[in-house]
Amino acid sequence: MTDADTDVPTNAFTLADLAKIVATRAQAGPDQSYTAKLMASRPEGPAKKLGEEAVEVVIAAMAGDRQALTYEAADLIYHLLVVLEAGDVRIADVLAELQRRTALSGLAEKAQRKR
Repeated sequence: MTDADTDVPTNAFTLADLAKIVATRAQAGPDQSYTAKLMASRPEGPAKKLGEEAVEVVIAAMAGDRQALTYEAADLIYHLLVVLEAGDVRIADVLAELQRRTALSGLAEKAQRKR
């Protein structure tokens, strides 16, 4: 069964699932976990890697390479969750902010932002 609006299976792997994995792996030793290794160099290490992954997403998008874009988007999301974990920001807080923003049109939301 899927969500009719998104074609995502209702029992799909979620951002919350991945955030839990990131949080768990962040507690391991840097020699046992790539996530822990990134966390050991926070905030610079995770932030730098996130930036690199963002560039790779842009390159894949500009090339029109759907497979590469999917792969790089997965890397970007993972590294974003590592940066959030490093900054003690929960995915639930990010999702709540997105939900708040979607209550308005994009233009109205941007107009309300503090400058």
